[in-house]
Amino acid sequence: MAVSLKSLVSRAFGRDRVVIPVVRLAGTIAATSLGFRQSLALASVEAALARAFSYRAAPAVAIVVNSPGGAAVQSHLIFKRIRALAEEKRKTVVVAVEDVAASGGYMIALAGDEIIVDPSSIVGSIGVVSAGFGFPDLLARIGVERRVHTAGKSKAMLDPFQPEREEDVARLTDIQEDVHAAFIDLVKARRGTALADHPDLFSGAFWSGTRAVALGLADRTGDLRSVMRERYGDKVRFRPIRTERSAWRRRLGLSGGDGTAVAFADRLIARIEERLLWSRFGL
Repeated sequence: MAVSLKSLVSRAFGRDRVVIPVVRLAGTIAATSLGFRQSLALASVEAALARAFSYRAAPAVAIVVNSPGGAAVQSHLIFKRIRALAEEKRKTVVVAVEDVAASGGYMIALAGDEIIVDPSSIVGSIGVVSAGFGFPDLLARIGVERRVHTAGKSKAMLDPFQPEREEDVARLTDIQEDVHAAFIDLVKARRGTALADHPDLFSGAFWSGTRAVALGLADRTGDLRSVMRERYGDKVRFRPIRTERSAWRRRLGLSGGDGTAVAFADRLIARIEERLLWSRFGL
């Protein structure tokens, strides 16, 4: 069988290999840093996504997701950016879930044309939650007076140092229901007829990777390397694309606070909330 000189040269230099760019999106999702760690936001990952999709010869881009969720808007922005790049560059998107893709983490995973999970991955939590702390009696105990002056009766709603009001909770619930409805619509649009008819599918419940596949929330169990070799052959190679979030935040002066006692308290509370996000899933 005749083999062209061009083919021999390509093989000699490894040009017949399939290169798959890989972007790892790990951490809680927030517009700014949560606590003492960096978090996922569109601004911190957009450059890496653009680089990954710029590989002309790559037939696909792999996104590795490991996130318990966080800010709904940032989750949706990251999802939309991945899909926009996939359509513009005509690339298949393969998402591989590590420990968890829950809530906003699952929203990002929905950007995949195929979602791969480990049998023990935690997947789902299609819901909306707002959590915080209330300290209405703390200031009085330590002799500090809370002074809040507003123009607009709802401007200071859900202030943690004031008693919770029913009308404030009702307003927050309305917002949560709107966000939840949008999340459900996105899941249905992306997963389509694969979704099982299960009463708890959109209740905020979460499942193992194996169960998620049965419910249609994911496509298959496995690992990224094996699946991509199965699809593109043994010579497939992965090209990690770093997000460089820490450097980006240092340049913009968003390293996490101004060193004051209030800033430290804010970071401490944020760190507790971040820890609670992960601990919900036993991580």
